[in-house]
Parts: sequence; C-alpha cells; structure tokens
Amino acid sequence: MTALFNDIWISLQIIIGYNLVLPVVLYLIYFIKTVPAKRQINKSEAEYDYAVIVTAYEQTDSLPAVVDSILKLKYSNYLIYIVADKCDVSSLKFEDQRVVLLRPPETLASNTRSHFYAINHFHRPHELLVIIDSDNLIDPQCLHELNKSFDKGFFAVQGLRKAKNLDTTYACLDASRDIYYHFYDGEVLFSIGSSATLSGSGMAFKTSLYRECLERQDITGAGFDKVLQKEIVSRGYRIAFNEHAIVYDEKTSRSDQLVKQRARWINTWFRYFKFGFSLVAQGLGTFDINKLLFGIILLRPPLFIFLILSMFCLLADIFLSHPALLLWASGFACFILGFIIALVHAKPDKRIIRSLTSIPKFVFYQVLSLLHIRKANKISVATRHYSSKNINEIEK
Repeated sequence: MTALFNDIWISLQIIIGYNLVLPVVLYLIYFIKTVPAKRQINKSEAEYDYAVIVTAYEQTDSLPAVVDSILKLKYSNYLIYIVADKCDVSSLKFEDQRVVLLRPPETLASNTRSHFYAINHFHRPHELLVIIDSDNLIDPQCLHELNKSFDKGFFAVQGLRKAKNLDTTYACLDASRDIYYHFYDGEVLFSIGSSATLSGSGMAFKTSLYRECLERQDITGAGFDKVLQKEIVSRGYRIAFNEHAIVYDEKTSRSDQLVKQRARWINTWFRYFKFGFSLVAQGLGTFDINKLLFGIILLRPPLFIFLILSMFCLLADIFLSHPALLLWASGFACFILGFIIALVHAKPDKRIIRSLTSIPKFVFYQVLSLLHIRKANKISVATRHYSSKNINEIEK
C-alpha cells in the first residue's frame, strides 16, 4: 500500500508541478528557434471588408466610446454592428452610416447568439469579422495590422489586449496577468509552431470559418472562445498572434467585480479543459505540433489554482519527502523567472510593477471566487464596468 501511495503521490506532483516549469521550457524553445510565419501571399491593393461586431448586454454606457474609437480607424472598408442585447437603446444615437445598431426582440444572453444575430443582419457579405467587447477601445491601426496576418494566409488572428485602465491595484494585477498570458499563450506559443489562445475579444476571423465552427452550436454562459479555438485548431488551422493589432480592454478594478468575473472564468475552465485531451491525442496521432502544444495548454489550470496546489505539495513534502523540496523550490524559481521574463518583454507601466506586492490579496479573492463557480453563469453573463476612459486619454 505504501508503494502504491508513493506512486500516486509522485504522479500527482508531476501533473501539478510541470505547470511551473512549462513556460520557461516554451521560452527556451522560442529563444533558440522560432517557426517562420507563412510566406506572404499576393494581395490586391483593395482592403479586406471587415464587419466589426460589438456586443453589449444590459449596459450601454461604454458604447459611445467604443464606437468613437472604431470610427477613428485609419481604414475605410468596414461596417460596425452593435448588438444591444437586453439594452435600453433610446439614448443611443449614431449619425455615421457605418454604424448599424441592432436590438434583438428577445433576450439572447449569449455571445455567440449575439454574433450570429449580427452575421444574419450583415448589410453585405463581409469577408472578415472582428469581435470587440463593449468596454474595449480599438487602436486606429488595428485593422491594417490584422491585414498583415491575413495576408500571410491565416484564417484566425488574436490581437493584443492592453489595459485600458490602471486606476486600482486590482486593475494593475489583472493587467500583469494578461501580460503573462499574452506572452506565453500568444507570442511564444504561436512563434514555436502552435496557435495563440483566444481572449474573447480583439480577435478576427474569416467569416466563413467562424460560421463553420460555431453556427451549429448554441453556447451559453462564458467560454465561447474556448469552444471556438478548439474547433479552429482541430480543423488544422493555426491561430495567429499579432501584437501590433491592439485593443484596449478594461481591467477589473473592484474586488466584487473580480470575484464574479473569475468565478465565470474558472467555471469555464472546468467545463472545457477536456478539449485538451482530444487535441493532445490528435497531435500525437498525426505528429501535429500545433494540436499537441495547444492541447497541453488547454489542460493547464488557471494560474492561481496550480500555484496553490504546488504550494500544498511543497508543504506536504516537508513531512513526506525532503528530497522533493529541492525540486519544488526549483519549480517555483522557474515560475518566478518565467513571470519576470514576460514582464521584461512587455516593459509595463510602473504601476503594474508596484502592484505585485499585493499578489496575495489578489489570489485570496480568486480563491473566494471558487465558492461561486457552480452559479457563476447565473450571477451575470457580463462583467459590470466602471472605467470611463476614452481612446484619447489612453494615447496621452
């Protein structure tokens, strides 16, 4: 029985502990050799035709700002489709003919339902679509940058989501988390031959691919991007990462906002991490590095969960296995090194660096969110936002 317990304990520690060192391993591969992007294909001088889909649920306060930022794009061939789900639109007035305001007669309460409501009301057959949240702001060069990825033959692109607000410690810590994930799950993963993970907004697709992946699925609650990325990668496509296609995203600025949002995100991981098993199996079966690496990433728990589990294992080994303590110390050192590498690469605002001393409090509220995961999608289908910054303030 003791031997069996030891085998189980060692296996459990390996399953948990590899998450600490995986980012550094991926970075070393990235540092040594990156996979060259696809050869640029011939492209006519005409611009791609984009549908910019903005989804709103219950809240419309931030819509004027996001529409204003889109209308400032240094681009001409696009239309904006605002899907105002369960919203009072009486105060919304958009004079520009490029703005199409859609008010579904029945509550949709789903990102994909809103997206397909827009698709089914397109004024013309747009070749590409961009998904933007109602709290986002978009960089004026964003569509031009996305074009560069589509010119190289990609059918799906994830842009860079930068923080729109750094007004509180929570917002700064949320931004630091995004920096970590954008670097390893975006730039590094894509550069070594796999796909960037999708972030829910600031992403663009061939309209035909988006329809192929999701038109026959009715996805409720958070996590449509998890289903979408699995469908794209399983079909043999790579999701490109473009750090120059920038969308400004509002960070969580209050503790109650953080708990509710993270409860939905954790619930999403538990619902969809199983996709990783099928992609790993497909990758091994066909020697497909894209599917294999992406599947491994999908199996990884949220950051704070594997950190807490790793700390539990370290404390347990004080009594069970002293030699293992050195391995755990090395694992945590690798994780810290990996986090520092991501921050150095991003050159973040000094407020983000100063906020790192409050990580324990940030982790505490995420642990608290675990208590709400069962009813996560009933709390709200959208995060309530409080920032009022506009694109001009950010550019300053």
